This record gives sequence, C-alpha cells and structure tokens, in this order.
Amino acid sequence: MPEIRSPAHSAALILNATYEPLGVVSVRRAAILILSAKAICVADGDGILHSARRAIPVPSVVKLTRFVRVPYRSQVGLSRRGVFARDGGRCAYCRAAAETVDHIMPRSRGGRHAWENVVAACAKCNHRKGDRTPAELGWRLHTVPSVPRGAAWRVLGHRAPDPRWEAFLTPPVPVL
Repeated sequence: MPEIRSPAHSAALILNATYEPLGVVSVRRAAILILSAKAICVADGDGILHSARRAIPVPSVVKLTRFVRVPYRSQVGLSRRGVFARDGGRCAYCRAAAETVDHIMPRSRGGRHAWENVVAACAKCNHRKGDRTPAELGWRLHTVPSVPRGAAWRVLGHRAPDPRWEAFLTPPVPVL
C-alpha cells in the first residue's frame, strides 16, 4: 500500500452502502478504502493526498461499496465529555460555565450513574449541593437531563461534526 501523507487531525465520515452513517475514520483509513475500491468518495475535504503514483482529494465523506451489517448499541455511552456536550458546557443549576458533573440524586442515596441522573455543574453549585437533592435546596434544573438520541450522537458521540457531514447525519424529512 502506498504511503499517504495527510493532515494528522483530519477525519472522514464513513457511510454504509445505504448512506447510513457508520462512524468516523481517519483520512488515511478513508483513502485506503477508496484506493482499494472498498469505498467511494461522496464529499471532498480540503487539500490533496499524495502517494507514490497518485494524488486524490482529501475525502470528507466516504460510502462503502458493499453493505455492512453493524449491530448498534441502543444507547449512547455515558461520559464526562458527553455530559458537557449535551448540556452545552453550562451548569444545570445556575447556567455558569460547568467544570464538574453532578448526580441529581446522589449516588450515596441510591442515584444511578445514568444520563437521566447526571448533569454538568459549576464547582460552586456542586459543592453547595453536596449530598442533597435539588428539591431539598429549593433549586430547579434549567433543563431535564435525557439520553442523547439520533445518528449524530450514536456516530460522533461528543465530537463536533464537520459541517460537510450535516446532510448525512440528519434524517431526510418525509415528503407528504
């Protein structure tokens, strides 16, 4: 396989043969799939990739030439970065910049470590809340925490999508 020189930070969205988003791969991996005829480029990125004999545009979105059956997890995995992304980096109690995560129902009192019980919180609110519930303090949540849904969360997780991927991550609106 020829050596491919590309920006190390670049990534490409990979689609199934049915245009269903599957995940994100490195530009290097996307180029190898294209060169081995396992995928075709659907949207170009910025720049050109050079090998010993060829030059191809940097792929931003690639589509597999054959359908691949992939089992999906029913839920997005809970992570600190995911909580911050879901809550917009703001404290669920005071809307200040969040630095910590907080369990609404404290784990010491039987609260679960689940999307519906975890919110982003600033250090001040998290410390003041301690081992109590928001109701005991007379506080209210600015938003109700929920499990993130949709192809973008399943495929990207907490990562910010490339704007060129937007059309492939949002489901088409049915025509009536």
